[in-house]
Amino acid sequence: MNDADIRPLLYPLLAGGVFIDELPTGTTRADVVHITEQFMHGYELKGDADTLQRVPRQLPCYGRAYDFVTFVVTEKHLAKLLPLLPEWVGILVASPAGLRVYRPAEYNATVERPAVAGLLRVSEIKQFLLAQGLPGVSVLRRRDILSFLRTTRLVSLADLAHFVRRQLLARYEERLLLRAERKAERDRVACRRQRRPRH
Repeated sequence: MNDADIRPLLYPLLAGGVFIDELPTGTTRADVVHITEQFMHGYELKGDADTLQRVPRQLPCYGRAYDFVTFVVTEKHLAKLLPLLPEWVGILVASPAGLRVYRPAEYNATVERPAVAGLLRVSEIKQFLLAQGLPGVSVLRRRDILSFLRTTRLVSLADLAHFVRRQLLARYEERLLLRAERKAERDRVACRRQRRPRH
């Protein structure tokens, strides 16, 4: 089993909100991120053809950004993966029969403001900070803003995370709507072509 086999098993489990494939997260990309008003849950998929070499780099990126983190792996990887993951990281085991919960993800207490803010465009981060009454940030570069968020006590992690979730939800719901509209238009065009009499 590989990535293309695992994704269709995972998607139906992600109820509410939106899910985003390949979301840039720190210095890596999360395979799937499930976002609702209440939480962000990052999923990393490891199929039979994958290795675990990148796990030590991926895990800190996910741990700093997401409320929950789950690795979805085939049985082949389970024994070697277990020592690499802290107890709060969930594990699902994929097989042709479906996904089995090896252990559920627990709430992650290691989330950091710069990593959460880093999921947004710099203009969106500035929008949030300006609304917090921090006008000087409008001239800062992305790197400086993230550095400011690392040390400041003026910005609540809960407020920032809520804003980030709302922005990502709005952005991807908009994309889904556009995608649906484009598909409907393609279907209408195809339907009209089929109705045309052939000479």
